[in-house]
Amino acid sequence: MRVQVAIIGSGPAGLFLGQILSRAGIETLIIEQRSKEYVLGRIRAGVLEQGTVDLLDEIGAGRRMHEQGLVHDGIELCFDGQRHRIDLKTLSGGKSVMVYGQTEVTHDLMDARQAAGYASVYEAEQVRVHDFGTDRPKVTYRKDGVEHVVECDFIAGCDGFHGVSRASVPASAIKTYEKIYPFGWLGILSETPPVSDELIYSNHERGFALCSMRSHTRSRYYVQCSLDDKVENWSDERFWDELRSRLDAKAADSLVTGPSIEKSIAPLRSFVAEPMRFGRLFLAGDAAHIVPPTGAKGLNLAVSDVRYLSDAIIRHYGGDQQGIETYSERCLDRVWKAVRFSWWMTSLMHKFPENGDFGQKIQHAELGYLVDSQAASTALAENYVGLPY
Repeated sequence: MRVQVAIIGSGPAGLFLGQILSRAGIETLIIEQRSKEYVLGRIRAGVLEQGTVDLLDEIGAGRRMHEQGLVHDGIELCFDGQRHRIDLKTLSGGKSVMVYGQTEVTHDLMDARQAAGYASVYEAEQVRVHDFGTDRPKVTYRKDGVEHVVECDFIAGCDGFHGVSRASVPASAIKTYEKIYPFGWLGILSETPPVSDELIYSNHERGFALCSMRSHTRSRYYVQCSLDDKVENWSDERFWDELRSRLDAKAADSLVTGPSIEKSIAPLRSFVAEPMRFGRLFLAGDAAHIVPPTGAKGLNLAVSDVRYLSDAIIRHYGGDQQGIETYSERCLDRVWKAVRFSWWMTSLMHKFPENGDFGQKIQHAELGYLVDSQAASTALAENYVGLPY
């Protein structure tokens, strides 16, 4: 078969791209190696920048988000046993963030694609990209024992960090940058009301903690842990005790606990691949970059890439090639700024034992300056709600 754009991966990046292009009259096919249920079962973060919220509305997939999502105008930073609110909306000139789980975003995008009758293939085996250095690229895959060949004008690699898209690029053509952090996040999901109306980021001598939520009745909590730690070592009771110890007294006293419905440990890393275009193959989302979740940028960076890529492809079919030629440069400029912010937030809030007492004093000085300085608070707010495109 032939389509104009073959999209590898049915995560948010691929689904967003498919919806934008298909609505613009460009024929797309999404090819996913996993089942639809597997994709929907992945637990991910859920803080949406203003630009991500706006895009969901633009493509007609924002109804449920506005019904169930939680608009947040601020965040709280906790250190030395005290909480300090950063007024995101005021400091950023009126922008906010939306707390709405990535799983729900994926669900909404899948539903929108299916309702519009746009084509997707799930459980595709042996997916391969070919000839992307020519003007006749193609994708092959195997489904139900049958080999399929998809000829196309462009391939969008939206298949994540471990996907085939980036792995298919010759090593000599790509450069990667990576930082592995010496800790992870132990997170649990529970059917309990959130401890606060807004997210709490806590810097504590025992390690970082984050109080987040998915709804008014479902909470998501994290504590910094060793990379060598195991989920089996953490009973629910142990987790709740540890979380309490890292919060201010008011939050610790009002914390509602309950059985965990999901528990996992996520390592933290920063990763960027350059460039993001290889002939007719484009990388987008986690296929090109990973950030630690501290700055809530992972999903939002994928949306950023998709905005640039969809614009470039639509302009191509209108006779303008500039968007194609500058795609990688435009993306990476914004990517590196988000990587910087995520690194800064991670460095500011986590315990780095190797930095000793001096490092802890520097963190506290930085936090004190941040909450006392309108200029510093404004810089945080502008980055958190999302830099302009």
